[in-house]
Amino acid sequence: MVKIGLIGGSGFEKPEILKKSKEIFPKTPYGKPSPITCGEIEGVKVVVLFRHGKEHTIPPSQVNYRANIFALKKLGCTHIIATTACGSLREEIRRGDLVILDQFIDFTKQRRTTFFEKFKPGVENVKHTPMADPFSEKLRSILIEAGKELGLRIHEKGTVITIEGPRFSTRAESKMFRLWGADVINMSIAPEAILANEAGIPYAAVAMSTDYDCWKSDEAPVDTAEVFRVFGQNVEKVKNLLLKAIPMVAKRLS
Repeated sequence: MVKIGLIGGSGFEKPEILKKSKEIFPKTPYGKPSPITCGEIEGVKVVVLFRHGKEHTIPPSQVNYRANIFALKKLGCTHIIATTACGSLREEIRRGDLVILDQFIDFTKQRRTTFFEKFKPGVENVKHTPMADPFSEKLRSILIEAGKELGLRIHEKGTVITIEGPRFSTRAESKMFRLWGADVINMSIAPEAILANEAGIPYAAVAMSTDYDCWKSDEAPVDTAEVFRVFGQNVEKVKNLLLKAIPMVAKRLS
């Protein structure tokens, strides 16, 4: 049976959307995860994980990513769909656009990026998880199809670079990330995607562009107020996309 972990959670705590909801507090070997609420959406069992807390009190560098993914695995999630705000590093990715990510670059510096801190003796116990294509193609295709059916302005692929945060980039960094081939920038996909792959849970992410970081000379540099303003104007797009995609995932991937 399909059980979907939703990471992000904005708007999904509402009782008219999340039926039979119950807040739970799972224990993990890695400490306390972000707040979690279980329930159903369109008859599909879901686990909503509020990555930064319900009132956005957890900075990106302080999110307990290992506890979060472990908790979703422990709760029986078969798939994970994450949402994230991001800065655009490309002219064609405009404010409010959605990007269905297909690659990431991990530019974080102090996060625990693996469950495997040591290996048992023997080469058969060595764990090097393949990461060539870290986002589930099956989930991605469903998200793309759902977005098109809703008439959303959606980019079918994109490389995200994740920085440590909570500070934004310098202009030099922003220009460098563009040269590296990144299309958008955020502070949360790594190591989340890495850990989901290590845990064997198919993972996909919807990124909403809220700004142009600071590489554009004809735009003011990104600031927090602008990010939340644009996010608030466009969060319904993400919510509607997930409400469309969730039943499709349950029907096709069960």
